[in-house]
Amino acid sequence: MAEATREGNLNAPIRHPLDWQNPDFYNEESLFKEMERVFDICHGCRRCVSLCQSFPSLFDLIDESETMEVDGVKKDDYWKVVEHCYLCDLCYMTKCPYVPPHEWNLDFPHLMLRAKSFHYKNRGTKLRDRILTSTDTVGRLAGIPVVAQTVNAVNKIGAARKVLEAVAEIHADAWVPEYSSNPLRSRLKKLPLDTAGEPAGRTKGKIALFATCYMNRNEPGPGEDMVAVFEHNGIPVTIAEKERCCGMPKLELGNLDAVREAKDTNIPVLAKLVDAGWDLTALVPSCVLMFKQELPLMFPDDPDVIKVKNAFYDPFEYLMLRHKEGKLKTDFSTGLGKVSYHAACHQRVQNIGPKTRELLALIPGSEVDIIERCSGHDGTYAVKKEFHQYAMKIVQPVVTRVNQAQPAHYGSDCAMAGHHIAHARADGTAPEHPITLVRMAYGL
Repeated sequence: MAEATREGNLNAPIRHPLDWQNPDFYNEESLFKEMERVFDICHGCRRCVSLCQSFPSLFDLIDESETMEVDGVKKDDYWKVVEHCYLCDLCYMTKCPYVPPHEWNLDFPHLMLRAKSFHYKNRGTKLRDRILTSTDTVGRLAGIPVVAQTVNAVNKIGAARKVLEAVAEIHADAWVPEYSSNPLRSRLKKLPLDTAGEPAGRTKGKIALFATCYMNRNEPGPGEDMVAVFEHNGIPVTIAEKERCCGMPKLELGNLDAVREAKDTNIPVLAKLVDAGWDLTALVPSCVLMFKQELPLMFPDDPDVIKVKNAFYDPFEYLMLRHKEGKLKTDFSTGLGKVSYHAACHQRVQNIGPKTRELLALIPGSEVDIIERCSGHDGTYAVKKEFHQYAMKIVQPVVTRVNQAQPAHYGSDCAMAGHHIAHARADGTAPEHPITLVRMAYGL
């Protein structure tokens, strides 16, 4: 067993490019050798045991083996660890002391991604998982008028959900999003395409919104709230001419060819906007992370990918950069009282700091309690029949914090995480996106 040192690594973590087009990436012997090496180091450390179900699964396999070491675990049981990883990245960015430049060179999430990619290519995946990650197709079909209302109504019928669980393995008790027949892109189609902004710091002062599958088809309200907040601050907003899913769901599935196809659609459109002087943003942290981190690591030599990366901002990061330059309006008219704010994993690992909390704290008459724990939703993990129980276990500490605070408002930068928290609270209350709270505070 590798000895876990106390020294760890005091240098800032770095990320190596994902060598996914190297044939060795899909070599089974090489993959399992690296998994055994990393699992052995994790076994000697165990700092990440509380993050997700991957680590308890690994440690249980080791502790229940004949040798009580990694060499006692059957290789085929490694998949029980892989299947619970939904690439939240928290182990890499907040817990692991052995990430590069440490000599042990651990990147647990990307090793799990490699394993998922191997499995997808060589062993296939469930039809359910292919459908759940095809967000563009599902959203287009379910968002058709009348169809949207029908899908939403059926999803609220217990008997229908039981059938769905039996047929499609979507857990009958899981929260599932509603679909809107009036998507965000239609609501914002009249936004300007040629306008000037007022630069401040490294911001150009005008921003293009990547609508995202979820905000476009499921919950367009926060998108409208964001536009109102930005325009109140003198920041013109436009919307990308066209878009596909950012690729994060397919990345988590291990279908890297589908990620490349999405990249080939999105990056030219976004790069053109950058060339025209627009900064970029999205309201779903996973989508922001995709353009800031995952695509650049997959395509490090693509100049347009890097161009888009450098122009992409979390919306609250953007507003706080403007505030640093004295360009954020603080004419708030309504205090929020106590706010329980869940910091989404994929926002936390962007290394931008708690910008949402910082902005909410600027609002007079507001008290913000930040909760920095994973909600366990992941977009698809929490709705799957075999994983729902674990997602409900992971979210419970978050729910406990919210219940103890008894806030006037609660929510998350990840709208799906917010709804998962509300679902677990089961008290009839509803989450509110932080950008919605800011609009409320402005009185817009």
